[in-house]
Amino acid sequence: MYPSNSAHSQDIPYDPLPLTQDPPRDSIYHDPPSPHASGFDTPPVEMSYFSDPTPPGAAQPRFLGAALYDDPSTGYRDSFASQNTQNTFRTAPSVVNSSVYALNPDTPQAGAYYDDPHDPEYNTGPGQGASSDSPRYLAQKRSAYTVPRVKSKRGLIIAGSILAAVIVLIAIVVPIYFIVIKPKSSSSNNSSVSPSSPTSTSTSSGQPSSAVVVTGGDGSTVTTGDGTTFTYSNSFGGTWYWDPQDPFNNNAQAQSWTLPLNQTFRFGTDQIFGVNLGGWLTTEPVSCAPALYQKYPQAIDEWTLSQAMAADTSSGGGLSQLETHYKTFITEQDFAEIAGAGLNFVRIPLPYWAIEVRSGEPFLPKTSWTYFLKAIQWARKYGLRINLDFHALPGSQNGWNHSGKFGTFNVLYGPMGIANAQRSLDYIRIIAEFISQPEYRDVVVIFGITNEPQGTSIGKDALSRYYMQAYNYIRKASGIGEGNGPFISYHDGFLGLSQWADWLPNADRIALDDHPYICFDSQSSAPMSSYAQTPCTTWGGLMNTSMSAFGLTAAGEFSNAVTDCGLYVNGVGLGTRYEGTYTGTWPVIGSCTPWTDWQNWDSTMKSGIQQFALASMDALQNWFFWTWKIGNSSATGVVESPQWSYQLGLQNGWMPKDPRVASGTCANQGIFSPPLQAWQTGGAGAGQIPAAVTASYTWPPSQISNAGAVSLLPSYTPTGTVATLPPPTFTYSSGSSVKTANAGNGWQNPSDTASGMVAITTCSYLNPWVGSAAPPSPLCSSGAAARAVPDPLITPSPRQS
Repeated sequence: MYPSNSAHSQDIPYDPLPLTQDPPRDSIYHDPPSPHASGFDTPPVEMSYFSDPTPPGAAQPRFLGAALYDDPSTGYRDSFASQNTQNTFRTAPSVVNSSVYALNPDTPQAGAYYDDPHDPEYNTGPGQGASSDSPRYLAQKRSAYTVPRVKSKRGLIIAGSILAAVIVLIAIVVPIYFIVIKPKSSSSNNSSVSPSSPTSTSTSSGQPSSAVVVTGGDGSTVTTGDGTTFTYSNSFGGTWYWDPQDPFNNNAQAQSWTLPLNQTFRFGTDQIFGVNLGGWLTTEPVSCAPALYQKYPQAIDEWTLSQAMAADTSSGGGLSQLETHYKTFITEQDFAEIAGAGLNFVRIPLPYWAIEVRSGEPFLPKTSWTYFLKAIQWARKYGLRINLDFHALPGSQNGWNHSGKFGTFNVLYGPMGIANAQRSLDYIRIIAEFISQPEYRDVVVIFGITNEPQGTSIGKDALSRYYMQAYNYIRKASGIGEGNGPFISYHDGFLGLSQWADWLPNADRIALDDHPYICFDSQSSAPMSSYAQTPCTTWGGLMNTSMSAFGLTAAGEFSNAVTDCGLYVNGVGLGTRYEGTYTGTWPVIGSCTPWTDWQNWDSTMKSGIQQFALASMDALQNWFFWTWKIGNSSATGVVESPQWSYQLGLQNGWMPKDPRVASGTCANQGIFSPPLQAWQTGGAGAGQIPAAVTASYTWPPSQISNAGAVSLLPSYTPTGTVATLPPPTFTYSSGSSVKTANAGNGWQNPSDTASGMVAITTCSYLNPWVGSAAPPSPLCSSGAAARAVPDPLITPSPRQS
């Protein structure tokens, strides 16, 4: 565990977190166990049999432990009390913040107080504890809490008179203080304070407000940023936390069995139970509200959707419709529901136009970034961790609609392939600098640098060099070792997990991303129940092997779909393989209606889907379901791709309420046995990549597919201004003034001063999205060509954290 609160907040006194699991009493406090050791497994605090008198969200004392549950027959541990020379038992349970551990010695000893009324020694011997020879005799406690002597009547009268005088004095002084002195003092004092109590009178907008609760658990009322409220539902012991005066506090915890954000997630040991927020900040027809695309029949991707929206200014609202989508499709309540569903991660696809656009690119620039900042805030509030997935790159990395533009792909492929890769690496560096800041690194803990590159066409050599260069940029931004920036997640490029075994040995915290789908292969009319063990036999062994041969391996995407049925699953107007209407020649298997008409699914269908989901979760071990939410069709008003929606499955009974129940579904599959090697999680040896390995992955490659020698292709030069990402703004009231919290400046490593990749003014360039075409000739005037391809960036020596 490492401290997660930023340096500017180190002087804030934080309350201790509530214990979620009491330590075994006898193993911790008695060695060897005391004669009264019960052996009773203590339940977590949230399962206590009695109500908690502390305020909502307030922490339990850290010394509270298993003694509370020491007697399994009664469900609580009663305590011993001493009054003068007579000892009695309390007839009610001890309060939850009793200090029994602070009183008891580590081992029984003569003359020491031992607070256990069930000890046989208490029931033997004269006086039952009154004797000075008994361990019940607490001399120090008696001296501190002596029984008051009986006073004379005159003494009582004098004491009463003094008390009455004090009361009169208080009645005069207190009003004067609050009416005259305190307002004057407050108006002259503008210093900022950092509260440690569970309430706050500040707001993120700087507007005055009444005292509000800043933390709570199941059944508590949550007030959102826009002032609306909802009831937080989390039966797994999760707690939300949001204090506008302390906006980077990481006390929140998604579930009792998931470490809070202020503790390091133990990759390889703690399981990733994640869900994608597909179609939110990077739109695509199947995942976001299909109605967004159905309104414009010519739109097949965000490029054409943006063009159609921009042209529709008279009634449609123009390109601002995209921001309306950002505001409404995913909200804060979705994050609360995700934590309440037993999930601990969200994977958020982010496009390059969150940073900037260049000439001719129709996307709405920079706006989605402001909503990603909201996502960080909401994830922090509910204890969720984020996998930021760089989902759409300039020129497209795969030619599919979710990359921004359907058709050709132009990253590491084709005549503009190297220039687009240079620009993409710049954006990776910019994102890495932002999320490596201490204000964000405990929330955004995974960075997926490129979603689904076409590795089979790009080739492993060029893709590996690109991946290596991204590693260099990210670790220069973050530093080396646990707690310094994110895990770096690499998609396997559809080359297969086995192709990456032993790749980049000793690299600091890298992960392999696989997207196991079976719905895009050959189709079958077999019933859903026939797929019960398919994930176990298909994916389980591959994931186990990769966890050992490579390191952390996760499924960045998977779904419950076993056919390609569903609205826009393959894209707008592309049909389905199942019905024989997809591009190419496909046999007709049947009608898609039984696979999409979820309102009429019977219990057999639902249980079949759930069994498939459980098998997938167990086989994949660390996973992100695609996707949390599917929007309704504007034609039917309902979801038409039901096997892709986690939320819909929860609401209708085909997704598990608790993802942990998946464990053991794939019996005898040799599930990976943790932990990962130390260097794989940022420990000893992390970053010590052998020199021979780094030399084999120098950047750029000498050639790229479908284009030839890089030296003959259009390239950019590092002479431009870097488009840094702006941080959020948090303001709050402090006395009579408004304060602004330090949110970082967007750039973690001030020594990273390299300029951005831009075009050379004397060179000729093709459209970045051109596809196959002959490069312009000549490319550049004399002298410019030498600047087009920068010198290789060699992996720097790892910095010590």
